[in-house]
Amino acid sequence: MSVAEKARQKSRASPYIVDDRERGLFRVARTTFIDEEILAQERDKIFNRCWLYLGHKSELPNPNDFLTRNVGGKEVIFNRDRKGVFRAFMNTCPHRGAMVERQARGNALAFRCFYHGWAFNNNGNFATRMQAGTYPEDFNSDGCANLRSVPKLAEYAGFYFLNYDAGAVSLDSYLADARSILDLLSQHGPEGVEVIGGEQKYSIRANWKLLMENSYDGYHAVDTHGTYFEYLADAIGGPAEMPTETFVWDLKNGHAAIEGNAPWGRPVAKWIPAWGEQAKTEVEDIKRELVARVGEEQANRIAVLGRNTGIFPNLVLNDIMAVTVRTFYPLSPGNMNISAWALGVTGESEAFRKRRLDNFLEFLGPGGFATPDDVEALESAQRGYAAVDEVAWNDISRGMLKSKFDATDEEQMRCFWREWADRMEDQK
Repeated sequence: MSVAEKARQKSRASPYIVDDRERGLFRVARTTFIDEEILAQERDKIFNRCWLYLGHKSELPNPNDFLTRNVGGKEVIFNRDRKGVFRAFMNTCPHRGAMVERQARGNALAFRCFYHGWAFNNNGNFATRMQAGTYPEDFNSDGCANLRSVPKLAEYAGFYFLNYDAGAVSLDSYLADARSILDLLSQHGPEGVEVIGGEQKYSIRANWKLLMENSYDGYHAVDTHGTYFEYLADAIGGPAEMPTETFVWDLKNGHAAIEGNAPWGRPVAKWIPAWGEQAKTEVEDIKRELVARVGEEQANRIAVLGRNTGIFPNLVLNDIMAVTVRTFYPLSPGNMNISAWALGVTGESEAFRKRRLDNFLEFLGPGGFATPDDVEALESAQRGYAAVDEVAWNDISRGMLKSKFDATDEEQMRCFWREWADRMEDQK
């Protein structure tokens, strides 16, 4: 049975979505983008219960390394203790609640709250010397003064996730077929991959779900990013067109990806004329190593094909002309904060690292060709939702009746919305 046939097995109508699989119609209520109560439910039913991306192992290369990060609206310390064990703690002092660590990153054997001086070993244990008689002799015998670990912390292929629900399913079960995408990324180089540089932070005055839709929406690319395709045509020495054959992968549990052979170069191992003949030789060497290590088929996917992946609810992996890891969290129905990181091959040459970062900045970065276009499109949509009384629904029906979906269809968004509706309607 094809993916499309499976997608038509069950129709549905709810206050949030219309999923009419017989007629091929999919609608999303615009109230889901503007309603405060819906956002409150999302925080409870989605961000407090789903696995959320925390960071990559390469960001903490040494014992005692740490970084602080806001994950799902909560402050977290992500660190390695003295023995090198990866840990994650809620960044709030058990005494009076102040953030224990206020630096973005560093290397420390212990953490100390600036408010009243309570200190903690980097394994989370309380380490403050208390004056005799100020607390009971058995104080902290129940661990009340230790840093609180996040309820669940797990890793897959070097990517760390947390979950605020102690009863949640395992990370492997949650990721389902999205594990194959993380496997692909981790195999880009013989020594794996690493985060390059620091974190890029920016905000968009739009609902967070619009960014997830946009991140693997192949339908908008040529119209919205026309300037980039004109620029790209000069770089590759010919027409810059979207791939004629693309694939849509339903990765289960609300995760999905689009994949195809696009016109831009890929620093993994896809050469373009703008890089010159010397780079072509290096690309051929990289490709040979890939084939020897992972086989012809997997090497071709890694080197040549690009993909945009959404891991529910708010992780985007853009593995295209460069690799970006992006997360986002709503501040209000019409405003979100975004964090993004560039990912590269560990040990790659200086020239290829430069090409990778140039590609990242010119298209995927906050000041590149793509991101400002996308920001304008999303903020324009959010402004348009002021007319919700007159125009109440978004249409996400494109390609729904086809036997095979491609990247300009909208099945990947329907995968997200079906999972979203299940969770919001307590069917998970």
